[in-house]
Amino acid sequence: MQIEDYETLIVERNGAVDTLWLNRPNELNAITTPMVTELRHYFDHLSENEQTRVVLMGGKGKAFCAGLDIKAASDASIPRPFGAGMGFQGYLADVYMKMRRCPQPIISMIQGAACGGGFAFALASDVRIAADNARMNAAFIKLGLSACDMGTSYFLPRLVGTSIASELMLTGKFIDADRCLRTNLVSDVVLAAELLAKAKDYAQEMLLASPMGLRLTKEGLNVAIDAPGLEAAIAVENRNQVLCSRTADAKEGMRAFIEKRAPVYQGR
Repeated sequence: MQIEDYETLIVERNGAVDTLWLNRPNELNAITTPMVTELRHYFDHLSENEQTRVVLMGGKGKAFCAGLDIKAASDASIPRPFGAGMGFQGYLADVYMKMRRCPQPIISMIQGAACGGGFAFALASDVRIAADNARMNAAFIKLGLSACDMGTSYFLPRLVGTSIASELMLTGKFIDADRCLRTNLVSDVVLAAELLAKAKDYAQEMLLASPMGLRLTKEGLNVAIDAPGLEAAIAVENRNQVLCSRTADAKEGMRAFIEKRAPVYQGR
């Protein structure tokens, strides 16, 4: 079922899974102000969306996202958003914050080019699956800018380590699908035709968890990555486990384990 009346996005809802498509295939899904406005709207509404439990994110056509639409960005006739006082810079950057804040895990499906801001979409996701033709880069530095943009300097070294992150960001060079897998940038590499099916398999595995357990696991991981130490991470883990343990779903999960059957979670 397709939801929302977006111009640059397609959102398909199938039970508890949303599939979010960037939908400017003729422009390699390059980022424009209307696309950013629609992404902000979509991710804002996820926080209060109890039905959607997992989000798959991909690009229509032959590319995931080629980054900023330079031609559109250079058009002085297009109104510039305020973006927390930082103009378009802050307006777009907030999308990556919203991706991390939303309670639903995001699985990105990367085929073809994922450059600049498109690379950052992949980095801000929780799980990344690449097609064998995927090519990613921190393209910002190729345009006379800093490669520290749209969360890349935060996400990339945490995923692949400082040395590889420095190499990719200081040069803007592409990293192909095979090296993405070797460096743990992605969880899996498949044929392009199998990308959606593989992402759906990952989503179905996530849906075996209780709704609260899934949400709090994403939240706990995000907090632990930035935790100042073990005590802070364990404090959040303790809080999350106490919250989960008081739900009917936790009791059902324990009964199902004892009875050697699949649990039936109700989101309560």
